[in-house]
Amino acid sequence: MNTSVANKRIKRELDLLARGSAAPGIAAWARDEASRLDLLDAEICGAADTPYHSGVFRLELHIPREYPFKPPRVRFLTKIYHPNIDTEGRICLDSLNMPPNGAWKPSLNIATVLTTIQALMSTPNADDGLMADITDEYRTTPAVFRRKAEEWTNMYANPRNSHKCSDAANPPQGGQLDQNESHPSDSQQHAAKQLPSLHEQNADHDEDAIEPQPTLGPLNKKQRLR
Repeated sequence: MNTSVANKRIKRELDLLARGSAAPGIAAWARDEASRLDLLDAEICGAADTPYHSGVFRLELHIPREYPFKPPRVRFLTKIYHPNIDTEGRICLDSLNMPPNGAWKPSLNIATVLTTIQALMSTPNADDGLMADITDEYRTTPAVFRRKAEEWTNMYANPRNSHKCSDAANPPQGGQLDQNESHPSDSQQHAAKQLPSLHEQNADHDEDAIEPQPTLGPLNKKQRLR
């Protein structure tokens, strides 16, 4: 994809997030908007009724030149106690990887990536954990897992350090993803519907069209971001 066209898409997605039009409890912005849009910072507010509800978690996204035909590389900068997120912040999530092993599609976008990660935070996938000890703990002693996850949240995910998303109203309660299904949450569908297709704004750039129905792959394959 032409870099200028990709940048237009990224700017449009970030504008929607900045206006709060995409989904509650998430935020993203360019680290250096004046010179580059391929490196983004992001925040996710922990959803209610989860061990992460009191925290704000910082992430970074590296946007490839081929975006949206290739997924962003995403990792947590804030430490988090979670079966599917390792000590380097890498995330085990199909929709962050290319087919055939992954489930990335060009119809996905920054907002759906963040809401999908937020949903994974709420509903870990114990069948495909990156952290064996935490995964076993989550399965066998969930109360112990929750206590430790809350302790880490209190230690590392202080909302006072938030730049953007701590004021987001009503983050979704769980954004649940059933471990045996692949349906997007309401917040993911809302994020996708807010993104107009490029045919409406730039009809001469068909390759940058944004489809309004993100389809998330099942969370059942171990994929690590490199």
